[in-house]
Amino acid sequence: MAKQKKIINREISWLSFNHRVLQEAADVSLPLIERMKFLGIFSNNLDEFFKVRVATVKRMMDYDRNVSRDMRKMIGDKPKNVLKQIQKIVIDHQVQFQRIYQGIIKELEKENIFFINETQLNARQSEFVKRYFDQHINPVLSVIMLHNVDSFPYLKDKAIYLATKLTSRDDSVKTEYALIEIPGNISRFLVLPADGQRKYLIILDDVIRFCLKDVFTIFRFDKFEAYAIKITRDAELDVDNDLSQSFIEKISVSVSRRNKGQPVRFVYDRAIPEDMIGYIIEEMNLDDEDNLIPGGRYHNFKDFMEFPDFKMPHLVNRPCTPMHHWRIQPNSSIFDVIASKDLLLHYPYQRFMDFINWLREAAIDPRVVSIKITLYRVAKNSRVINALINAARNGKDVTVIIELQARFDEKSNIYWARKMEEVGVRVLFGIRGLKVHCKLILISRREGRTLVNYAGISTGNFHEGNAKVYSDTTLLTRDKRISSEVKKVFLFFDNSFKSFVYKSLILSPNYTRRRFTSLIDNEIKNKVAGHNAWIIVKTNSLVDKDIIKKLYQASNAGVDIRLIIRGVCSLVPNEPGLSENIRAISIVDTFLEHSRIFIFCNNNRNRYFISSADWMSRNLDHRIEVTAPVYDKDLQDELRTQIEMQWRDNVKARILNRDQDNQYRADDENSRIRSQIEFYNYLSGKASKENQ
Repeated sequence: MAKQKKIINREISWLSFNHRVLQEAADVSLPLIERMKFLGIFSNNLDEFFKVRVATVKRMMDYDRNVSRDMRKMIGDKPKNVLKQIQKIVIDHQVQFQRIYQGIIKELEKENIFFINETQLNARQSEFVKRYFDQHINPVLSVIMLHNVDSFPYLKDKAIYLATKLTSRDDSVKTEYALIEIPGNISRFLVLPADGQRKYLIILDDVIRFCLKDVFTIFRFDKFEAYAIKITRDAELDVDNDLSQSFIEKISVSVSRRNKGQPVRFVYDRAIPEDMIGYIIEEMNLDDEDNLIPGGRYHNFKDFMEFPDFKMPHLVNRPCTPMHHWRIQPNSSIFDVIASKDLLLHYPYQRFMDFINWLREAAIDPRVVSIKITLYRVAKNSRVINALINAARNGKDVTVIIELQARFDEKSNIYWARKMEEVGVRVLFGIRGLKVHCKLILISRREGRTLVNYAGISTGNFHEGNAKVYSDTTLLTRDKRISSEVKKVFLFFDNSFKSFVYKSLILSPNYTRRRFTSLIDNEIKNKVAGHNAWIIVKTNSLVDKDIIKKLYQASNAGVDIRLIIRGVCSLVPNEPGLSENIRAISIVDTFLEHSRIFIFCNNNRNRYFISSADWMSRNLDHRIEVTAPVYDKDLQDELRTQIEMQWRDNVKARILNRDQDNQYRADDENSRIRSQIEFYNYLSGKASKENQ
């Protein structure tokens, strides 16, 4: 088999993942507004893909020929060819997107919910829209007459513009073009007055279209055409090497420059007149390599993630109320719970508030001496940070390692870093050249004459917003095998020139690749010796070529390998002579599968791990990541139960294969298993049993 066929291109695999999101929008078994939200998620994902991944491929094209050969090895093809494949797939997905969108609109009409545009307003609605425009939109509207400017205006990333053509029946009035930026701080949806049982809404773009005559009232135009356009720009940060600036200042400057990145995609309404789109493309100096994508009437569908629910419960998912962990009782100490036995918190099935309450307890507990935590992303109004600030005000020694290069969260992290410094929190900005991506907390508490360390290791951010939609796992423990090594990690942040020995934790960048390779080799050795040998991997992405080669080697040795990969999977599963013992699925459902769980047979002495790290080169070699063992047998059973439920999923699981065609696993009508619902019910049943 040719070498290049052993690895699926990362970008193409990512597009296959996003197609699974689009499949959710097409799923007629889902409530209509949930389907609309999946259109928003698909669109938001695609925006980030172009801003980061496509931008990276475009940068590769700028290197000289010698470097390009290395780039080709990295991505499996010439960058130009990859861009062509991307554009072809994206255009096909856009066609599917529009078909699904129109189908949902028709289904909403059956529910007496009607989208109307500027040409369909009756007299009452017209008056309502005019009044809303005058009060809320016109005062903040940005309009540029293109004949007044020497060069075409710089279009901001993320913004939607209406490219407007202004004409008149009077031949003496010259045709003009204008640009109108659609305000980003106003809801995209205007719900109009109901007419009996019939509900109406109009999109903000069409509100502006309806009022174009009012916008250009000082001119003699009598015909107005407006077409949506949108530019997506390179979002990678360029941090220079000016050592006279502090790191935080460099990041601040780089973030401010982000909106000035090079174009990586230009989307336009396919109905726009040829003379107009030709004028815009020429003035913006765009070409085919800038991914010119003909689209529909509306862009920035990410706003559809906030689609109004019209207070109609059957159009949205039944709420999945996060439950109390059965071992955490009201008015009891969470330290006592952790001291008696290790604890796993599974979000969003269980409450993230249990973690926050632990921090709050630590902030006022007179026996707590210090709190150390790593933060990669936090909520807009972070209760985690509020608890840390309160701890500092209560005299605790609080240290926060905050990552300033968490993509798209740099501004937020800079803001919170300064807020914490104001109250005496010791804020560190990680290790130069390595993103701090691990999710760790260490609380030191004096118990008698002993200083006891309590540790938390999570697969996801300490972020109460994410915890509502991301499926993650947090281990809380005071097991010295783990807590003493978490302490070493924080000592490393203080003294990065020091090295430490770890027996329980697995750390990137120095140990993760080596340890996981050794664990896979151990399964190969056991299989060759005639013992049971298998591997289960649940992760977001599997991209690293060396790990993939090692999994192929294990498969060829007869090791049974099961993969649950939510996103990018560059490994080719179930191929004769290559990976016939590897099976792979992907689950896309209401919650974003985010936890990383690794289980190794180890000759029937199973080893369990949770991690912040995907199996990608950046996580293995270029970030600070932590993988932690789960020693407690009951907690191992919880993880294994979750994994087995996901492996049996026959409702939301897709089979991963070479064709990337996202076939659903066969659905047995007599035994439908939707793993997220099954696991919620499992935890709920366990809570009921334990509390009896």
